Order: sequence, then C-alpha cells, then structure tokens
Amino acid sequence: MSAKSTWKVSAAVMASRVLGLIRDQIFAAFFGHGVLMDCFNIAFRIPNLLRDLFAEGALSQAFVTTFSKKVKEDGPESAWPLAAKMLTLVGMAMAAVSLLGILFSPQLVHLLTALDGTAGKARTFSPDDIALTIQMTRIMWPFMLLVSLAALVMGILNARNVFGIPALSSCFFNLGSIIAGTGIGLWLDPHHGPKTMIGMSIGVLAGGLGQLVCQLPSLRRLGFRWRPDWRWKDPAIRTIFGLMGPAVISASVVQINVVVNSQFATSIGKGAVSALNWAFRLMQLPIGVFGVAVATVTLPALSRAALGGTGPEFRDVLARGLRLVTFLVLPSALGLCFLAEPIISVIFERGAFNVAGRIETAAALRGYGIGLLAYSWLKVLQPAFYAANRRWIPMMVSFVAIALSITSNWYFVTVRHMGVEALATTTSLVAIVNFIILYTAMLRISDGLETRALLVLCTKLLGAGAAMTGVCLLAQRYLFHDLSQMSQIARALWLVVAVTAAGATYFGVARILQVAEAKEALEMVTRRFRRSKA
Repeated sequence: MSAKSTWKVSAAVMASRVLGLIRDQIFAAFFGHGVLMDCFNIAFRIPNLLRDLFAEGALSQAFVTTFSKKVKEDGPESAWPLAAKMLTLVGMAMAAVSLLGILFSPQLVHLLTALDGTAGKARTFSPDDIALTIQMTRIMWPFMLLVSLAALVMGILNARNVFGIPALSSCFFNLGSIIAGTGIGLWLDPHHGPKTMIGMSIGVLAGGLGQLVCQLPSLRRLGFRWRPDWRWKDPAIRTIFGLMGPAVISASVVQINVVVNSQFATSIGKGAVSALNWAFRLMQLPIGVFGVAVATVTLPALSRAALGGTGPEFRDVLARGLRLVTFLVLPSALGLCFLAEPIISVIFERGAFNVAGRIETAAALRGYGIGLLAYSWLKVLQPAFYAANRRWIPMMVSFVAIALSITSNWYFVTVRHMGVEALATTTSLVAIVNFIILYTAMLRISDGLETRALLVLCTKLLGAGAAMTGVCLLAQRYLFHDLSQMSQIARALWLVVAVTAAGATYFGVARILQVAEAKEALEMVTRRFRRSKA
C-alpha cells in the first residue's frame, strides 16, 4: 500500500464529499427540516443502500479481490475477458432489479413508513406525502444500474493501480445531482414545493450517469474495449459471486441499521428521518475521505499478499492500514462529538433549516461520532476476510449485529420513547461490537496482527486526543455558547479557528509523542509544497 496513493484517493474523495455537503446544503435551504425532506430521504433510502453496498461494498470488494489475483497470476490481458463478462452480467441483473424496484415501489415505501403513527404519536406522512415518495422512488431506481456499472469500472481501475479518477467519480455524481437537480427542480417549481423535489430526484439519475461516464476514458487508456460477453460459465465469475453472498450480508450491517433507523425515526415525528440522514452523511465524510480511501488502496495489496497465505506480508499490509485509519479518523470523531452544534449550524442553518433542525441533527451527529473509528476500521478489516478466503466469518457476525440493532432500537424508541440520538448511538455501538468480534477472529486467522503496535499508537493518540478535546470544549464554552445570537459569518469564522486550533493541537502532540503516521503525513505535505514551489 502506497501512502502517496492513499493521500491521492483521500484528496479526491474529500472533493467529492465537499460537493456532497453543498448538495445537502441546497436540500436543507430549499426544504428544511420537514416532511418533504423526509419523503425524499425515504424514497432514496433503498437505492442508496444498494449503492453503498455495491459502490463501496460487496460487488467492488469481491471483484477487485478476484480480478487482482487474475492479473497477478495470468497477466493483465488475460483479465479483460472477465471484466467484459462481469459488465454484461451486472448490467443485465441490475436492469432487472431496477425494473422490479419500480414495480414494487409502493410496497417498499409502505414498509419503510410502517411505524409512522406508532409510539403514541400522530402520523407524520399524509396520503399525498406517501404518493410523492412512491413517485420519487420510481424515478431513482435506474440509478442502481448506472452506479453498479460505475462500481465495476472503478474496481477494474483500482486493480490496475489507477486510483485518482475512480475516487473523483463521486464528484461527478454530486455535480450532476446539483446542476441537473436544481435546474430541473426550479424549472418545475421555483417555490420549493413537491415538484421541485421531483426535479431533484431526476438529478440523482444525471449524477449516476456522470459517475459512470467520467471513468470510461481511463479504462480505454488501459487498453480495455468492452463488447457484450454472454459466456458466464467462468470459474472466476463463480468465485466473485461466492465472495459476494457473504459480503453483501456483512457489509450491509451499517446500511441495514440506517434503514431500520429510518423506520423507527418515522415514529419519532416530523424531521427525524432528515436529521438522521444529515448526521449520517456528515459522519460518512471522514469515513469516505480516510476509511474508504485506505481500504481502496489496501484491498488490491491484501489480495496479492493473500496468494502467499495470511503470513507476514498480509499482516503488515492490514496492520498498517488499521494504524493509518486510526491516526486519520480519531480527530474527526472527536470534532464531530464535541463541536456538533457549531458544525451543523455553519453547514445547514439557513433558508428553511431552523434551530430545531440544528439541535436534533447535532444530537444524532454526536451519537454517530461515538462509533466513527469503528466504522472506519471495519472498512479496512472486512475486505481482509474476503482476500483471505474467510468470507463466512463477517457474514455470521453480521446476523448478530443486525439482531442487536433491531432489538436496541425497539427498546429505546418504542419502550423508552427516546429520540434520534438513541438511534444513532445504537448504530455506533453495533459497529463497535462488530469490529471487536472481527478483529478477534482475524487475530487467530493471521496468527497475530501487530496488536502491540496498534495499542501503542492508540495510547499515544489518547494523549493527542485529550489535548484536542480540551481545545474543543474551550471553543464550545467561549466561542459557541449562544449560536442563535451569532451571524453566519461569525459562526463560520470561529468554527474555522476552532477546527484549526484543535487539529493543530492533535497533530502537534502526536509529533511530540513520535507517532510515525504523523511524521509520514508531514513528509507528504512537505513534498507536495516543495513540488508546487518548483
């Protein structure tokens, strides 16, 4: 795994996540913390869940694992037929899935809103709201076809050590969603009503198309020319789908938790679904920038190393990925927990998004922040089981995690009548339990995982994190004690000051404590700076 590749992917994903935040800001300003926004989030829930599973989950992991081994064993040219067969097969399968999704959208929407009106509260969604949600769900289902093909192309490029353009592909999704969505939406209804939301749904399709098309030139430069190939009786294809079955289940834990959370959130009241969604997307920012970036670069290396068994090379690649994620993600987790309200206020509090939305979304963000490090560790750890051909272990653990999530949500929301913070915290606790079990299993499989080095790093980072937490608490007390009385510019400027001071404190203490990853990061930045000056 190259640190240069990791940082390149991180930069590309960061750009994508920033554009994603801009997209969310537009939604928040147009539709606020209300039922209309809840309708869109429910409509996009199932297609988006499948996107996360395929784009950053089972299909990508299984394909990259098999394709990388094929390239290493037989050479790049011998792997192209496998790519053509998979593109043909996945294209046909996802077209069928999209058609079924369109046909059964009413049933899916009614399932996701089944708990609305329970827990002793009035119904949130009227019949018109349900009808709008069904219409938007049908519009967005073909997005599944586009993003699945984009995920396969991304896997091909990653396996050939091309990381930058695939990581940037999500930027094109967000750009398409923003430009086409707002353009069509405001043309249909400039007053931000239901028709505007229909336009935003069409924008999702435009974004999916952009995500696929932007990667095709890079694929062509590698020498790949796609022609439909219907010869699917290939051992490599059976291997991919054999890996995918358990991977779909194990990688879906967090996403199923999100769907379950959405169901329970409909019983909490208006805006709860949107608050959870915005908080979850903010939590995904550091996961995407760091966790997914490290996992993207690590998986091909793990797959190649696993050809020689789970020996020293395999352990070194995996352990280094976990340590790098720990160093990069911990400050994000602390920042999201201790600066939640200022962050939500600066990003969303304008237009139709009000103080109530800020408070509820910040509560959910703190809950998700608790498990941020565990989420990111899982992004690196789970693919290692597939590379090592131990795919059933994450799947079995996933059953336990899903059962724990459903039981906990039922207890906290239905019995204790708690709010969105309970749903988010439950998701975090499930991720932590999931990681602990999988890490213990990997220790046995790999005969050690440089755990001592990871514990030493965590001990040092606890000191850096404590210092950073102190800065965040001081900022919360003296800079953000009354956000409602501050202008948007003042809130933004003081948040930049607080984040900069907190980040500098974390990095500075890490350097004093001789954290190797901090030195590596500094050297990367220094080399970039010198190169730009030259």
